[in-house]
This record gives sequence, C-alpha cells and structure tokens, in this order.
Amino acid sequence: MDHHTPGARPDPSDPESEAASGTEPEALEQHSATLAEVSAELAAARAKADDYWDQLLRARAETENLRRRQATELEKAHKYALDGFVRELLQVHDSLELGHAAALEEGADIAKLREGNDLTLKLLDDVMARFGVAPVDPQGAAFNPEFHQAMSVQPRADLAPNTVTAVLQKGYTLNGRLVRPALVMVSRAA
Repeated sequence: MDHHTPGARPDPSDPESEAASGTEPEALEQHSATLAEVSAELAAARAKADDYWDQLLRARAETENLRRRQATELEKAHKYALDGFVRELLQVHDSLELGHAAALEEGADIAKLREGNDLTLKLLDDVMARFGVAPVDPQGAAFNPEFHQAMSVQPRADLAPNTVTAVLQKGYTLNGRLVRPALVMVSRAA
C-alpha cells in the first residue's frame, strides 16, 4: 500500500523514491534544454511576426499612396479629358470667325463664303471623326428605333413601310454609342 502524502519528502530507503531522485537532475537538464529550445523558437517566431507586421504596415502605406496617386491622376484625366478635342475645335472656331468677318465686309463674295463654309464643315467633320464621332444619316434605310426617332409618318406607295423618307436632323454616335438619335420621317403603306 502506498502512503505518499502530498508535500512529504521521499523516503531514501524506498527504491521507487531512489530511482526518482536519480533521474531528477537528468529530467531537469532535459527540461532546461527543451525550455531553451522553445524560448529560441518563440524568439524566432516573434521576430518573424514583427517582420510580417512591418511588411503589412509598409504594404498598407504603399496601397494608400497608390490610391491617392490614382485618385489624383483620375481627377486630372477628368479635368483635362477634352484637352485634345478642344485644341482641334479651335481650328474650326478660327475658321468660322474668319468666315463671319468676311461675310460682314461690304461686297462679300458669296461663292467664296460658301467655299469657306464648306471647308470649315469638312474640317469639323474631320475633327469629329478623329475623336470617334460619327453621323447617323439613315436616308433611305430601314427605320431603326435604336438610332432613329420618328417625327412623322408619310403614306408612300413607292417605298416599303418603315423606310426613312427624310432626315430632319442627323444623329451622332461616339465610338459606337448613340449620343443623339436622327430625327426622321418614316414611310407607311399608302
């Protein structure tokens, strides 16, 4: 029967007690080695965690700087998006001013004014084409409600129903997207 009481000293005559006390320094030494190993691993893990934390903070700062830089660039892009278009339109404006001044002169040559007007219109068409603006001029085409707005209907025996008979105002697209529909007259069966 075992009569060990907690907190009691081991009996030196007890063989179990002797075996336990003989291994105690070895166990202590083993625990010390394990403790040193765990402490080293803990220190390495803390260093790694500190490094990861530093990387995280740097990444957050870099992301915030990138976000600010992109916001500034986007603001500039919105602010100056029309810069090239305006530069090109200034040529048209200058041409219109010259034509207007010429028309105000006494004895203005109507033929030259028309020629200047035609050249100015061609210049404007070229500028618009360079920037992806295309006219919607559906004269004689089938009515398309996606690009045309019917203003009136005419009975016509010589045309198929729903054919554009007249374009009252051209429509325009910007890079394929409708900006303004063409205002048209459409045929119906007579």
